[in-house]
Amino acid sequence: MRDSQQVQYIHLVRLGWDLRVLGVATSVVVPVGGAPVLEIMSSTGVRVRIQVARRACGWVFVWRPCWSVTWRRDWIWAEANNAADMIASAVIA
Repeated sequence: MRDSQQVQYIHLVRLGWDLRVLGVATSVVVPVGGAPVLEIMSSTGVRVRIQVARRACGWVFVWRPCWSVTWRRDWIWAEANNAADMIASAVIA
C-alpha cells in the first residue's frame, strides 16, 4: 500500500496537469516535514494552496482552511472528472 503523502502527491500532480491544460500555472510544493500542496494564483494575485485530504468516502481537494467562514464550497472529490474545472472556476475566478 502506498504512503498517504505519496497518494496526496499523485493526486496533486494529476490536478496540476489538468489545470495546466486549462491555462493555469501551478507549482507542486513538497516540503520535507509536511504534506505536499499545489500552489496556484487567484485572479486577485493571491497564492492559493490546494491540499488533498482523506475523508471517510475518499480523497478530496481542499483550498480553504477548515476554520474559514465562507458560503462557497471549498472542496471537491479528487477522483472527479471535472475537478480542475471546478477548482479553476472557484479559485481563479
